[in-house]
Amino acid sequence: MSYGQAIHRGASARTGITDLQLRNGTAPRWLFNRMAKLATSISDVMIDGLGTDGFLQLLADPYWFQLLSAVLGFDPKSSGTTTVTCGALRKALEGRKDVALVGGKGRISLRTPEQIAEAADLNDLSEDLEARLVYVSRMCAKVDNAAVQDGYRLYHHALLFDAEGNWTVIQQGMADGGGLARRYQWNSRTAGRFIEDPHTAILGVRAADALDMTATESEESRKVAVDLVNDGVEHIRNEVVVLAKGQTTIDEWAGGTVRKLHMPRTVNWAGLRKAYERQPRDYEELLAIRGVGASAVRALALSGELLYDCSPSWNDPVRFSFAVGGEGGVPLPACRSMDEAVDLMEQGIQATRMRKRERTEAVQRLRSLLPPDAGR
Repeated sequence: MSYGQAIHRGASARTGITDLQLRNGTAPRWLFNRMAKLATSISDVMIDGLGTDGFLQLLADPYWFQLLSAVLGFDPKSSGTTTVTCGALRKALEGRKDVALVGGKGRISLRTPEQIAEAADLNDLSEDLEARLVYVSRMCAKVDNAAVQDGYRLYHHALLFDAEGNWTVIQQGMADGGGLARRYQWNSRTAGRFIEDPHTAILGVRAADALDMTATESEESRKVAVDLVNDGVEHIRNEVVVLAKGQTTIDEWAGGTVRKLHMPRTVNWAGLRKAYERQPRDYEELLAIRGVGASAVRALALSGELLYDCSPSWNDPVRFSFAVGGEGGVPLPACRSMDEAVDLMEQGIQATRMRKRERTEAVQRLRSLLPPDAGR
């Protein structure tokens, strides 16, 4: 099977979300240097075989990215598979004119627009493309921080792009209660509009309660939110009633049940007034306005549900678990997408210019992820 055939069969064109165990600390320098060296070899052969667009699509595939992290020598279940692997990729791509990686962890992520400008100057990219990439960076972060409220706060954001405007975003959030991290992956070929089902191949542990304004089921709620803003925001403040815990209603006294929708304690009303002044045409334009963040998104969603009986999706976008294996040694059900990612990963390793011993060790790490009865 050729590289071109492999990337167009299933998971290699997908983006998604993955839950990982949260780990502190840093990778040892001796390990990181080896990871960067191996990442350079694999990146070179993948770009040679697939082009920059194909390479970016692979990095947006949660299966392929997870396998790449394991092959580079990192714990496949750790949050470090995101931060350290992106760091190794940054080192691997340094000096290339055809593809760049910007952003990173913590405060470094805030410098992403500045780094995009530097890369644009270095690679002679147009001002329009530079502005588009800045918008992509902002919107991917805005969606996963505000439109998808699943209990994770972003602390890592990396953007990879080529001279043709193809891009991949890899970002990660930390659970409010700690213990887990969640990786979000995007690709320009599959994201479509930013606010309509931008994630696929979503992997992880489903949260009990999550507001997902990007879900298909939230389409009417998105329209109502835009209408509410364009009609003025003062009536939202005046008409919404918050039912506090323990408060009773006449319906409850009569034996009925009432759903209690708790508005955020603080809402950026100034941001919503700014949105009213701009009169957004759709939900993406609304979300792109500075000041319209998580609290405003939630307030509009709850207002639409309470005032107009238009409910958004309250289901975590995570759909199924990562098919590598449980900690108890019982493998989880694998799928064809995982097998194809393994096949392509192994092809890339064998084609690199690494020494035979390094290729053998990488393949062994890759195969160790599969259940013993996988038939490979």
